[in-house]
Parts: sequence; C-alpha cells; structure tokens
Amino acid sequence: MGDHKEQPLRVGAAVRRRRRSLELTLAVVAERSGLSVPFLSQIENDRARPSTGSLEKLADALRTTAVELLAAADPACSVDVVRAEITEPGPEPRSRSLVRGHHQMHASEFTGEQDPGREFQYRNDQLLYVADGAVEIEAEGRAYRLGRGDTLYLTGGVRHRWRATEPDTRVIVVAVAEHIEAVRDRKR
Repeated sequence: MGDHKEQPLRVGAAVRRRRRSLELTLAVVAERSGLSVPFLSQIENDRARPSTGSLEKLADALRTTAVELLAAADPACSVDVVRAEITEPGPEPRSRSLVRGHHQMHASEFTGEQDPGREFQYRNDQLLYVADGAVEIEAEGRAYRLGRGDTLYLTGGVRHRWRATEPDTRVIVVAVAEHIEAVRDRKR
C-alpha cells in the first residue's frame, strides 16, 4: 500500500524542458506542430494528455521523437517508495538505484569494494554519504578519508575516484541528474 505502481507519465515537463532547451516559444511550436498554443500550454502544465498523433506532431516540432519525450517524462506520482533489497552479504560489489524514473535528483547505494581505479566526473553537483564502513576519496589532487556518517560534496566537473577501505562499506551518492542544466560554465 502506498508503493509506486505503474502510473501514467506526465509528459508536460519533458515537453517544456525540450522546448526551452531549443529556446522556442509556445507560438513557434504551435506553428510547427499545427497544435494550438492553449493546448500546448495545457500539455506542458499536465492539464491535458496528448494523443499519440499529437505527441508525434509535437515531437517533430521539437526535433525529437515521441519515444524520447516519453522517456524523459516524469511519473505521475509524487511519492515513491523503493524497498530495501534483501541480499546476502558477500565480497562482490553491488549498486542499486534509490530513486525510480526520470527525476531532477538521482540517488544510488554502493556496497562493497568498487573499482578503485575508475575515475568519475559528473556534469552536476553530487554528495557522497558513508552509511557504513569507510572510504578514501581522491579529488582535485587531495585524498580524503571518510568514516561512517561523513559526507563529501563535489561541485559539477570535479574529477574523483573512491574506494572502500573496510569490508561491507555502504556509500550513498546523491546527485543532480545529468539532464538538468544546474551548472553554467563555472570559472575555476
């Protein structure tokens, strides 16, 4: 009860994001698609759901596909429960997503030893939280040792790598999603 079930997708936010990324007005999209400005506004505000034909016209006007718009759509629910996985502890590293769907934030849980040589660099900001165990993180030429309950914040664009220094370490990574334009040419 209360868990996320299959919900209709809210395509409005995906349409608005795409239109704004192309710097188009509703009037221009209406002209290109043959759909009315009021109808497009209703779609963007999730007060109307376009038919398959209207979605295809809209996608063409936005120089994308209906499939891409649906893939970028938000689920219709605003609350989602992701249940813990019941797994036996073991030596192999595991990861799982803590957020389902296409949202502004992503969160993942990493358990066990990850590839210590793998370097990461994300477009947007992220926070690493050590839930259990300890890690060593190398970022911007410095090494940081974090224990249970510690966090490390990284701004977008910072190259880093991390490794668990204790068995059964769990790290939670929360990040602004890659499709969000959260960082604009930051000066270093």
